[in-house]
Amino acid sequence: MRWQGSRRSSNVEDYRGKRFGGAGLKLGAGGMLIALVAAYFLGIDPSVLLGLTQGLPSGPDPTAETGVPQDEAGEFMSAVLGDTEDTWSAIFAANGAHYTPPTLVLFSDQVRTGCGFASAAVGPFYCPADQRVYIDLAFYDELQTRFAAPGDFAQAYVLAHEVGHHVQTLLGTEREVRAAQRGASESESNQLQVRMELQADCYAGIWAHNADRVRQLVEQGDVDEALQAASAVGDDTIQRRTQGHVVPDSFTHGSAEQRTTWFTRGFETGSLQACNTFADL
Repeated sequence: MRWQGSRRSSNVEDYRGKRFGGAGLKLGAGGMLIALVAAYFLGIDPSVLLGLTQGLPSGPDPTAETGVPQDEAGEFMSAVLGDTEDTWSAIFAANGAHYTPPTLVLFSDQVRTGCGFASAAVGPFYCPADQRVYIDLAFYDELQTRFAAPGDFAQAYVLAHEVGHHVQTLLGTEREVRAAQRGASESESNQLQVRMELQADCYAGIWAHNADRVRQLVEQGDVDEALQAASAVGDDTIQRRTQGHVVPDSFTHGSAEQRTTWFTRGFETGSLQACNTFADL
């Protein structure tokens, strides 16, 4: 990915290496992997794990100083976030609306969020309560080594997917889905969540479309990296890895085929209308 010349976003808070008040979740390497798989890949709402520490203050800890990322990994995330801002600002403007970007929070081990106190074990996530994306960059080591999805564009895909959830919040989709889930069965609720996640994949594809066609940031092999990452985090792929069999009714993110299909649809069309997963699954 040709990101070095890209504009860096100013909407990044770097808390890596900073400590937060409160008793965060403590997990060993094995426990963290299991929890990461459960929370991020199998679709357990991060609030379930965050709920284990209810009562702790929400939002970034005012005692932990933040700063602008100075290392290459942090600069890369800032550049990708900046490019998602350019993409979605243009799309919203074309539709007569204003795009308010999310803030990206980089942290180590644990962090205070608008959704509660979070451990890195929940994986990358978006919190609609404070409109922030939270990522411990150690997650990308797991993505590469344990899930065989290496490459900078695979990392960019993860961030673009979480930004896709922010777009859903701005468009009211997240609110509508949560309301529908409250009156639904577990199976129906899971199906709604799958549609949410696949739409975020499609929105990630829209970003990749613009990064490629508008700003020529995409290099040969980049899209394959994103597709490999999308396939690696399919519910069926993860269930086979963790339990040896597949239970489609328990899917919350979609199969490997669905995730790659919807990312590809967004990438090929660059169109919001093409990402209506609620009408066509």
